Amino acid sequence: MDKWILTLSLACFCAAVCLALWQRRRSAKTMDTIESMLREAMDGSFSESHFDESRLSRMETELAHYLNASVVSARHVAEERDKIKMLIADISHQTKTPIANLLLYSELLVDSELSEEQRSNMDAIHSQTEKLRFLIDTLVKLSRLENGILALSPRSEAVGPILQGVCAQFSSKAEGKGLTLRLENADVEAVCDPKWTAEALGNLVDNALKYTLEGCVTVSARAYELFARIDIADTGIGIPETEQAKIFSRFYRAESARDSDGVGIGLYLAREIITQEGGYIKVASVPGQGSVFSVFLPRP
Repeated sequence: MDKWILTLSLACFCAAVCLALWQRRRSAKTMDTIESMLREAMDGSFSESHFDESRLSRMETELAHYLNASVVSARHVAEERDKIKMLIADISHQTKTPIANLLLYSELLVDSELSEEQRSNMDAIHSQTEKLRFLIDTLVKLSRLENGILALSPRSEAVGPILQGVCAQFSSKAEGKGLTLRLENADVEAVCDPKWTAEALGNLVDNALKYTLEGCVTVSARAYELFARIDIADTGIGIPETEQAKIFSRFYRAESARDSDGVGIGLYLAREIITQEGGYIKVASVPGQGSVFSVFLPRP
């Protein structure tokens, strides 16, 4: 009796081992088939090869349907991107001449004999036209960046010349407001696209000058192990803590800045540029004492 039980137990054990090996081999074969299907899907050579009621056949059919839908979706995305590209080009081209003419005629009228009220109206027209030009130019740049029409080309660059160019660009605006714009410690290298980095930093410096009534705006840079940090510090009106997380939103204007010039898109564009370069922007501010916008860019 004991021998029979032992024989039966041994037979059951052998059967269980055989079943486990068969299941393992079957699972391995199934995984190999799925991996092969995925490889073929990635290189574009996938096609259905099983036409039965098995689960693998159903999986092949579903994968084929998914790939076909993906191809159609990708084609639609490409078509929409081409339409956006043409629309942006049309907007940029069709608005340049009318805006340039508005600015030209408003400047010509300034030299004419105008009453005080007429001169005030003409100044308003000129100012609003400048704002319109800035808005359209910025929206075109932003749309090109967001839709991949323009691609940034980050490379190892000295930050000093970029900051010097930005400060030179806005020096006359600072002088016109009676402010001091100074550059300190710019001997740093970073991985960035010089043209677009200058665009982003220019927006930050312009923003600092716009909301600073007296004092100075200081631009400086320092190197850390992984990042180069560029600070734009001002002695302006500052930003309440409750609004600091919102100021990088598109078209957002803080309550304290409602009466100042601006369209609320410069900071958004700056963040988009820095993010595409692999960096980020932080802000620290105390209302009534000023703000510091810190740009972190990867180091070589």
